[in-house]
Amino acid sequence: MQNIRVFFVIVSAIAVLAMAALLTASLTVAFAGILAVLSIGRALSARLKPVPVRAQANKREMRVWNDGRGTIIDL
Repeated sequence: MQNIRVFFVIVSAIAVLAMAALLTASLTVAFAGILAVLSIGRALSARLKPVPVRAQANKREMRVWNDGRGTIIDL
């Protein structure tokens, strides 16, 4: 009777450890999947954003600076 009880305790302990390992593995896979989906979404959204075009007019830019005696505006 004692041997059967010990056998069931050992088998149940192994089953509990196996369930804990399975839970840990499944949570790890789920977390990795979520991170993969988020990173793919971020990469796709960055690729689909319109790139601003920097157009420059033909006229010269107005330059403003202060030489210590006053503000100089170069048109």
